[in-house]
Amino acid sequence: MPLLDIIYQEDHLVAINKPHGLLVHRSLIANDASEFALQLLRDQLNRRVYPAHRLDRKTGGVLLFALSKEVEKLMQRQFSDNLVDKKYLAIVRGYTDDNGEIDYPLRKENGTLQEAFTRYKTLARAELNVPLGAHATSRYSLVEANPATGRMHQLRKHFSHIFHPIIGDRTHGCNKQNKLFKERWDLDAMLLHATQLKNGEALLSTVNNKSAAKNRVNDRVKKMRSVSHPGTHLAYNNAEQKLNLRCPI
Repeated sequence: MPLLDIIYQEDHLVAINKPHGLLVHRSLIANDASEFALQLLRDQLNRRVYPAHRLDRKTGGVLLFALSKEVEKLMQRQFSDNLVDKKYLAIVRGYTDDNGEIDYPLRKENGTLQEAFTRYKTLARAELNVPLGAHATSRYSLVEANPATGRMHQLRKHFSHIFHPIIGDRTHGCNKQNKLFKERWDLDAMLLHATQLKNGEALLSTVNNKSAAKNRVNDRVKKMRSVSHPGTHLAYNNAEQKLNLRCPI
């Protein structure tokens, strides 16, 4: 596999544009995989890395890693406390409303129900002269989704719940649509992409108080710093200590 696309890197964090189909780390339920983002990035940087959160295997886009166990724990806590704003792009079946909210609890593997909430807005709609089933044409929507909670397969389950399944989702999607995309356009990737992470909490000052990098962080919080990458944008506003990461498709 080619080198991973690193869209941001500094003393404590590194972010990649994870390819669709790549596992974050080894998993007993995916014995067919031989490459993993964790190991690939570790070898690429020649240092240990720690995933701050997870993306499904079939979901591509921004994936954040910590460069120490300490920062990993801090970031995982912020993700679990829903303090990180996440945005995704998805192509779904049918015409979605201009804006919508999905407030639908999801069940864990042990049967426990968890609150789950997603906001979305429709960015574009398309109707193709491609008949499918009883319909003379095929309709699709491009949506920007903002999951307020972080449940397993949340967006996939939520859009399926409102009868607008994500194209390419074999587990929760529409088999007829998935077959159409595979046969007509040779496309079997799930059309879900993580585009942005934004953290409004005081991450840098938290690291500053608890890590050995105190002097380096102190120097950085004194000034504004922005980093750009072709097709991407990540900025640390060190005065307000906000993380704003955007990732290309």
